[in-house]
Amino acid sequence: MSDIARIDPAGLHPTAGYAHITVVEAGRTAHLAGQCPLDAEEKLVGAGDLDAQIDQVVANAMTALAAIGVGPERVVRSVIYVVSDRSEVLAGAWDHLTASPLAPAFRTASTLLGVAALGYTGQLVEIDLTVALP
Repeated sequence: MSDIARIDPAGLHPTAGYAHITVVEAGRTAHLAGQCPLDAEEKLVGAGDLDAQIDQVVANAMTALAAIGVGPERVVRSVIYVVSDRSEVLAGAWDHLTASPLAPAFRTASTLLGVAALGYTGQLVEIDLTVALP
């Protein structure tokens, strides 16, 4: 993908697999709405189970990406929200995501945030993705 460059400049700290900078040459972008752990009937999946909710968010994101004809390697920015203030929970969420089918999305410019709450009762995770369209 010569239209997307991922850069880690000397002098910046090593990352956990993401790039400090992502440059997209030109073209169109798609901005996915925050992907939530909801099924097609808008029911929360995996109440109280962060890993199950991550799996649903990944499945939803993969469906959204397929709908615009791309895979996770075209993601150029991700923001991950996890309801927790504990580093080990956030790290575990990152590990689960980077072992999922959505993993290539997290090799780009990524931010992981611990938050107090999300929009749906019982929701533990949400992911925003920005995609460079070919």
